[in-house]
Amino acid sequence: MASAGICSAQSPLDNPDWEESAAPPAPSFNAEKTVALDMPPFVTLKFGVDPATISITPDGIVRYVVVARSTSGAVTAFYEGILCARGEVKRYAHTQSDGSWRADAKPAWRALNDNQPSRHALVFARQGACDGSTATSSVADIVRALKK
Repeated sequence: MASAGICSAQSPLDNPDWEESAAPPAPSFNAEKTVALDMPPFVTLKFGVDPATISITPDGIVRYVVVARSTSGAVTAFYEGILCARGEVKRYAHTQSDGSWRADAKPAWRALNDNQPSRHALVFARQGACDGSTATSSVADIVRALKK
């Protein structure tokens, strides 16, 4: 629980001088080892998070790679971060057709419940990334929650 306290103590809600830690380059991922997100039945894409890519930063951001798979088998991945304290998500990069990463030109924080094309980040936050308004205390706890 110590890390949850650290995340909470340094959250942007508690510290007006809060600055996001630099995001490392998008990590490699394995589309075959993702854990499915429980998306609503009307969503045709299947989303899953590769547990090996999940990290929790000291400033309270849960970063991860989510993989979207279409009914035809096409795969796209996104490198994102969730800031539980604000209920926001930021996309740092996405895969191109050749599988290489392309950094987003101007990544910006957006509300999780914003009218986004997909609400996979909101589902991930609720399914395990966040514990209320703080990041879940450990990556292992996030993975356990995802697998329930």
